[in-house]
Amino acid sequence: MKRLVLLVVALMFAFSTAVIAADKVVAPAKADAAKVEKKADDKKAAADLKADEKKAAADKKAADKKAAADKKAADKKAAADKKAADKKAAADKKAEAAPAPAAK
Repeated sequence: MKRLVLLVVALMFAFSTAVIAADKVVAPAKADAAKVEKKADDKKAAADLKADEKKAAADKKAADKKAAADKKAADKKAAADKKAADKKAAADKKAEAAPAPAAK
C-alpha cells in the first residue's frame, strides 16, 4: 500500500511538472514566433529590395543596349545615305563630263 501511494505521488509530481514546464515553454514559443515572423518579414523586405535593384539594373542595361543599337543603326543609315549621295554625285559629274552625242 505504501508503494502504491508513493507511486501515485511520484506520478502526480511528474505530471504536474510536465504541465508546468509545458506552460512555460508555450509563452516563449509565442515570443519566438513573433521574432521569427519579424525576421522573415525583414528577410522578405531585403529580398524584395534586392530584386528591385536587380530589375532596375537589368532595365538600365536593356535601355543602354537599345540606345547603342539605335545609334549603330542611325550611323549605318547615315553612311549608306552618304555613300548613295556620293555615288549619285559621281554619276552626275560623269554625265556632265561626257560629251553629248552628236546629232545627225
